[in-house]
Amino acid sequence: MKISYDAQADVLRISFSNGAIEESDEEKPGIILDFDKIGNIVGMEILDASKRMENPRAVEYAVAGLGPACQFWSEKPAAMRIYMILSL
Repeated sequence: MKISYDAQADVLRISFSNGAIEESDEEKPGIILDFDKIGNIVGMEILDASKRMENPRAVEYAVAGLGPACQFWSEKPAAMRIYMILSL
């Protein structure tokens, strides 16, 4: 999975796979889902991202179910949090 933010266009893009985009639909105003040729979601775009979220450059990524080994990374043993600042 890849996440990128284009500050000039104010678009946050999440790619779930490297599959070719066959079709895109604006499911809700400003939320575009990208589909491959068999209908799987391969990506998502959020238009006007800075107006829809607090900080589109910051991402919190959690992996659940990793057990006690994650205590170093998180207050909750079942989750690991990695904070990343997306480059422009």
